[in-house]
Amino acid sequence: SGTPPTHFTDAAAQTVAGLANLDQGLKTAIIGGGWAGLAAAVELCAAGSEVTVFESAKQLGGRARRVDIYGHALDNGQHILVGAYCETLRLMNAISADGERLLRRVPLELSYPGAGFRMKLPRLPAPLHLAFGLLKASGCTWAEKISAVRFMRTLQACEYRLAEDCTVSGLLDRHQQEGALRRYLWQPLCLAALNTAPENASAQLFANTLRDSIGGSRSATDLLLPAADLGSLFPDAAATFIQARGGKIHLTTRIEQIDPRHEIHDERFDHVILAVAPQHASRLLTQLPETAATAKLLGSYAYEPIATVYAGYAPDLRLPCPMLGLDSGKKEPIGQWVFDRGQLGNADGVLSFVLSGSGNWEEREDDDLLGALHSELETALKRKLPKPCWHQIIRERRATFSCHPKLPRPSTQTAMPGLWLAGDYAYADYPATLEGAVRSGVTAARAILAD
Repeated sequence: SGTPPTHFTDAAAQTVAGLANLDQGLKTAIIGGGWAGLAAAVELCAAGSEVTVFESAKQLGGRARRVDIYGHALDNGQHILVGAYCETLRLMNAISADGERLLRRVPLELSYPGAGFRMKLPRLPAPLHLAFGLLKASGCTWAEKISAVRFMRTLQACEYRLAEDCTVSGLLDRHQQEGALRRYLWQPLCLAALNTAPENASAQLFANTLRDSIGGSRSATDLLLPAADLGSLFPDAAATFIQARGGKIHLTTRIEQIDPRHEIHDERFDHVILAVAPQHASRLLTQLPETAATAKLLGSYAYEPIATVYAGYAPDLRLPCPMLGLDSGKKEPIGQWVFDRGQLGNADGVLSFVLSGSGNWEEREDDDLLGALHSELETALKRKLPKPCWHQIIRERRATFSCHPKLPRPSTQTAMPGLWLAGDYAYADYPATLEGAVRSGVTAARAILAD
C-alpha cells in the first residue's frame, strides 16, 4: 500500500513529450485493454517504446466500452466525465483531433424537477461560480446555503485533508449538512463519484473529488457529457495511435499466469503492466511469492453494482436538460439520474437511467424495474408518458470496488521487479473513476520510462 501520488502539473504532463524522439529500447507487455491499460500503452508509445497489449475480450475499453442495442451504438454503462479529468482529456486530445468535440461541455447543473430543486453553476471565475451557484439554488433554505459555503471553506482551509478518515455521512453530520442540499447535492455527488452509499463511503476520497471538481477551477466543474459512444471517445483512437507507432494489440487473448521472467506467448518483455480489474489481478498475483501480499489485499475488496437501463421512447421525447434527477423527495427513489441520449447527439428518444451502488433496485426483475423508473420519470416531468417500445438493462454486479474509509490501496509498483499495476484501484487519491484508471496507467508508464 502506497501513499497517494502527487497531482499532475502542466510541466509533468509534458514530460513524455520531451521523450518522444528517444528510442527507449523497452518492450512492455500490457495485460488488459481497458482505459488504464490503454493509457499506459499510449504514454509508452509516445515515448518510442515497443508495446504489446493483451485483451481477453473481443473489444477494447474494459468497463467503459461500446455496445450495440436496438440499432444504436450505446455503452455498457452510462458514464459522465468532468472538467477535472485533466489526464483523460490530455490523452484524448493527444491521440485524436476529435478530442473534446466528442464531449458536450456544459456547466454543472443538478435538476430535480419533481422536488423543485435546481442548482446551476454560472460561468464565473472560481470560487465565485460555486458561491453564486449555491446561493441562487432553488428548493433549499438560506441557512442550508450558508452552511454549504462554510463547509467548502472549511475543507479548503485544511487543503481537503481530513485529520482522520470517516464515512461521508459522518463528515456531513459533523458539518451540519442537512436538508435539501444534503439530499440533492452532497449525497448524489458521493454516489456518482464513489459508487458507494454515503453511510459506507470514504470521506477522504469524497473530499479529494470535491477538491478537484467543485473546489477547483471553473472549468473543472463542467460536466463533459459524451456525444458519442465510449468506444469512439478513447479506446478506438488509442488503438489507432498505438498501432500507428508499431504497437501490437491482441484481442480474445487471455493471460492465465504471470511468468517471473516476463515471458508471454514465447516472447520476452522488459516490463509487464497488469491492467485488469482487482479481482482478476488478485488471481494472477497470488501465483507469485513476491506479490502474494498484494494479491491478498486485492482479494479482500468488496464491490458495488451499477445498472444502466436503456429505454427507447418516441424520437421526439426530450427532457428539460440532458441529465435529470429522479428523486421527488416524497419517498426513497429507485432511480437516481436519467440521461437524454438524443440531446447528447447520438440516439433520439433513447433515455438511460442510472442506478449506482447497492440498493433496493437489485432484487427487482427487469420489467418491474423499468416500470418503476418510468413512473418516477412521469413524476419528475409531471405528465404521463407513453410506454417505451423497447428496453435493455445492463447490470454489473462488480462494477467498482467499494470505497470504504481507510481502504488500503496498492501502488503501481509491485515487489517483483518489472511488474507493475494499473487500474483505478491503484491510484490511491481517487475512487473508482475513469480518471483514476487513466492516471494509474500514466503513472505506471512514466515509472517504466524512468526506471
